Amino acid sequence: GHLAGGKLVKTSSGPPAAKKHGQTSLLDSGEDFEVLCDEDIYDDLPPLEDAGGGNSKKTEDAEKKRVEDPEPSGNIDEWLDVLGNDQLKKKVLEAGKGRDSRPHKGQVVKIHLKTHLMDGTLAQELCDLAFTLGDGDVIQALDLTVQLMEIGEKALIQTDAKYAYGVRGSLDPDIPPNAELSLEVELLEATDAPDLELLPPSEKIALAVQKRERGNVHYQRGDYAFAVNSYGVALQITDSCSKVDISPEEENELLDVKVKCLNNMAASQLKLDHYDAALKSCVSALEHQPENIKALFRMGKVLALQAEYTEAIQTLRKALKLEPSNKTIHAELSKLVKKHSEQRGAEQAMYKKMLGNPSSSSVRKHQAKSSWGLSWKWLFGATAVALGGVALSVVIAARN
Repeated sequence: GHLAGGKLVKTSSGPPAAKKHGQTSLLDSGEDFEVLCDEDIYDDLPPLEDAGGGNSKKTEDAEKKRVEDPEPSGNIDEWLDVLGNDQLKKKVLEAGKGRDSRPHKGQVVKIHLKTHLMDGTLAQELCDLAFTLGDGDVIQALDLTVQLMEIGEKALIQTDAKYAYGVRGSLDPDIPPNAELSLEVELLEATDAPDLELLPPSEKIALAVQKRERGNVHYQRGDYAFAVNSYGVALQITDSCSKVDISPEEENELLDVKVKCLNNMAASQLKLDHYDAALKSCVSALEHQPENIKALFRMGKVLALQAEYTEAIQTLRKALKLEPSNKTIHAELSKLVKKHSEQRGAEQAMYKKMLGNPSSSSVRKHQAKSSWGLSWKWLFGATAVALGGVALSVVIAARN
C-alpha cells in the first residue's frame, strides 16, 4: 500500500519497535504518565527546524530564499548547499524529467534509498519507500531535499547528524550518535495524497495510527515540536469528514485514536512549556472521554504549573477516584497538596508582615481608648463640680 504499507516505520528517526526500548507501548498504557506530557492543534504545523535544537528562523529564511530563487536543483557533479550552512548538501548524479516534475509538499513520493556512513559502510537500503512529503515521516534531510529533486533524478545527499539521527543515533537502521550520512536517492514517482473524505475507514484509521506512532518516535527522541507536528497531522485525519459508510465500531476506533493523539500532544506541549495549548488538548480529550485518566492527570499537572492549585487538586482527586491504586497519581497529588499548603502558609506570613502584629496593635488601641476614657471622665467630673459650685453661689446670693 501507499502510506499505510508499513515500510515507513523502517525509516523512522529512532527505534521503531517498542520491544527494543519498552516505550512506545507505554504511551497507551494506564501506568506511564510521564512518557506522554504550540499552539492550537489546528494552527499551522511547526517548521522542520523547530525541533532538535536547530535555528528555526534560519531554516525558514533558507527555505523562503530557495522557493523565491528559481535556482536549478544543481548541475551534475556540482554540490548545492541546500540551507546555506554547509550542513546539508545535494549533488545530482543523474538528471530527471525537468523542474516541472518536482514534487510538492503534501504529495506522496516514492524513492529508492541507500544510507551510508561517511566511511562507506552501507547502513540501510530501501526500495519503493513511500512517504508524505513535508509531514515529518522521515528524517529532515530527506524531507528537505526530495522536494528539490525531479522525477527520475538520482542524487547524492550529504547531511550533518542534525538533519538525520542526531545525538542519539538509531538502532534500525544502525546509526551511531552524531553521525554524518551520505544518502543515495532516486525519486521514482510523486502522486497526490488520497482524498481523506473518500478514504475507506479502515485505511483512514491505519493512516492516523501511523502518523501517531511517528509522533511517538519523535517524542522518545526528545524532538517535541516534531511530535506535535505528527500528532497534528494525525488529528487532521481523524477529524476529516467521511463520504463513505463508516460503522459505529470504526467511529469508536477513530475516536480512540483521536483521544490518544490529544493526550500525547498534551505531553509534548508540556515538554515545550506550552501550558495553554496543553490545557486545550486535555480539555478536548475530556470532551470525548470525560473519565480518561491520562487526560485528567495531565490537566492536573498543567493547572499546577499555572499555579491553579485548587483546580489541579480537584482534577487529580477525580483521576484518583477512578483509579485508586495508581501510585503515580498518589505521588503527584501528595506533592501538590504539600506545595499548596506551603504556598498558603507563605501568603499568610506575608499578609501578617504587611499588616503588622494584630495582637500588639489591638493592645495599643485598647490602651489608647482607655486613656482617652479616663481623660474624658476626669474632665467631665471636674466640670460638674465647678458648675455645682457656681450654682450654689447663685442660690446663696439670691437668698441674701
